[in-house]
Amino acid sequence: MDAAGAGDSPVARNRLWARLSAAVATLDPPPATPLMVVDLDAFDANAADLVRRAGGKPIRLASKSVRVPALIRRALAAPGFHGVLGYTLREALWLDRQGISDDVVIAYPTVDRAALVDLLASPSAAAHITLMVDDTAQLDVVDSVRSSRAQPVRVALDIDAGLRFGGQHVGPKRSPVHDVEDVVRLARHVTERPGFALVGVMTYEGQVAGVPDDVPTQRARSLVVRRLKTASMSQLAERRRVIARRLGELVELEFWNAGGSGSVEATAADAAVTEIAAGSGLLVPGLFDHYRSFAPRPAAFYGLPVTRKPSPAMATVHGGGFLASGPVGADRAPVPWAPPGLHLTSLEGAGEVQTPLTGHPAALLRIGDLVWFRHAKSGELFEHANTVRLLAGDAFVDEAPTYRGCGRSW
Repeated sequence: MDAAGAGDSPVARNRLWARLSAAVATLDPPPATPLMVVDLDAFDANAADLVRRAGGKPIRLASKSVRVPALIRRALAAPGFHGVLGYTLREALWLDRQGISDDVVIAYPTVDRAALVDLLASPSAAAHITLMVDDTAQLDVVDSVRSSRAQPVRVALDIDAGLRFGGQHVGPKRSPVHDVEDVVRLARHVTERPGFALVGVMTYEGQVAGVPDDVPTQRARSLVVRRLKTASMSQLAERRRVIARRLGELVELEFWNAGGSGSVEATAADAAVTEIAAGSGLLVPGLFDHYRSFAPRPAAFYGLPVTRKPSPAMATVHGGGFLASGPVGADRAPVPWAPPGLHLTSLEGAGEVQTPLTGHPAALLRIGDLVWFRHAKSGELFEHANTVRLLAGDAFVDEAPTYRGCGRSW
């Protein structure tokens, strides 16, 4: 079995195609496309595996990697999951109002003054939502819209978790706060500033959690990546230890959030960390296929109909050019998944209005058949549809709105 797990084998992909075909055949009238699907069997298995890997530490669900309220609720109902790691304040306010979560930590700083006014106007929301800061200027924005400091605003510090060596920085370019003294200085400012309560810390080691390290076609690069990951976690563990001791002299924190789906075990092993962030490991997009540490099951797919046969050996589906964010490259393109053996063409790739496909199954596909794809990143797929069908066994058991389907765009 390779790093993508049992769901990657041709047999598993053909079985998936049969399951999806059987489920679609029961729909009357036929569904509009693209048809978004989440396999609940795989979703639940992935949730259980994340909890196992976390070794007893709770998992805070990264909502940007899901973006379907029903699936967020489903994950939070699973033992071992607790709270949401959101990506905007407006999203956090909505999740709180909907009763989806009363514990939302926002992973990114906000300067949305209108949303901050709503936060400050609601004692309940202010008690349930934690803002992320890495600069005192972000606190200034909060103070610029508040009329009273009677309700303290919960904040967490975003501390840079990148690897530093030889004057270089490896990791996401997020927080400017890296050195221990800078962390302590910012923490002291928050604790001494009226109207704010320092309750947590986040250290996101994206260079470990978000980078594949066992890519079959990139053996040499994967070896370098694994060595960088090991060095990064070693350096970070020592820095976390010192920071935790110094912060403990100032404040008693409620949580220390860290990690991601690709680093659960390594992050959970750090004594300073109290909770793990994860989301992509539930749906398993294409970029999460090649990790040495875990073998999840792909759970999110979208189906596109064959509308043309440019030649007997090709099939063209309608639309499908859902490219992932990040650095431009082939790994950001969607992956033709079921039936197995299909490939994008080098000249057209995945297009906005059509996507030609080659490979031996293309000759067998007929006009009207559905081809199933995987997106390269988790969550972003559901910005392209109002609903997603939920598959259990060989049948669709529900149709759930996405954030977009709820009329929300964050």
